[in-house]
Amino acid sequence: MTTGYFDAPHGFAALAHRGFARPGGTDNGLENSLAAFAAAVDLGYTYVETDAHGTSDGVAVALHDEALDRTTDATGLVADLPWSTVRAARIGGSEPVPRLDDLLGTWPDLRVNIDVKADSGVRPVAEAVERTRSHDRVCVTSFSPVRRRATLARLSRPVATSAGRGEVARFLAGTRARLAALAGRALRDVGALQVPVTDRVPLAGRITVVDGTTVRAAHRAGKQVHVWTIDDPAEMHRLIDLGVDGIVTDRADTLRDVLTARGMWA
Repeated sequence: MTTGYFDAPHGFAALAHRGFARPGGTDNGLENSLAAFAAAVDLGYTYVETDAHGTSDGVAVALHDEALDRTTDATGLVADLPWSTVRAARIGGSEPVPRLDDLLGTWPDLRVNIDVKADSGVRPVAEAVERTRSHDRVCVTSFSPVRRRATLARLSRPVATSAGRGEVARFLAGTRARLAALAGRALRDVGALQVPVTDRVPLAGRITVVDGTTVRAAHRAGKQVHVWTIDDPAEMHRLIDLGVDGIVTDRADTLRDVLTARGMWA
């Protein structure tokens, strides 16, 4: 399935991970805040990555963790709290937790990769996409294909998607066994692989996920490959040389410099 989401400038998607909260490489604690997303947009980014949970009264919020404890001055599980409580929390002690509607509505041309982190986010994420009519510029993903499909089932139009863990594992098994049909079937419901370079899997230990073989196999299946979370410029260059279609990074400034040097920054 093709949507506008995958039509990246120069054929390459540069994704600011949870916005750009780490200028100079120092984590200033503002990840997934509107300030962090604004910083990415100010750098020239047209793609950002975020995460989503739902409050107890059905509001989708852009937040990575299931709890407020790590990134805000409040505590508690988002799914157990009403929006009136979550909205009072401050990321890094200063920035409010944004609704997904706020992110999608503030920058109506921004492409947003949305990782649905918990079942609590399924309905609220779908409703936020519907309200903002963001279908052509979002990618809905989740480690859980069941959660992803449940979100998609609530949408009135198709959106871009990427593979869950089980689908990635089946794709890798098919690729390593040189069974192209099996590898392709594993990705039939999605438009992209969004994966780390290596990953740890049960019984197998740490394995390589992204190499020339897997990139070529994904492309033969008509799927893009986006790699997370890459902050080292040499590794960025290496992955681009391998032919990946996108990189997710905490160092949006570094990736911009790398792409500029290669004539790939729009």
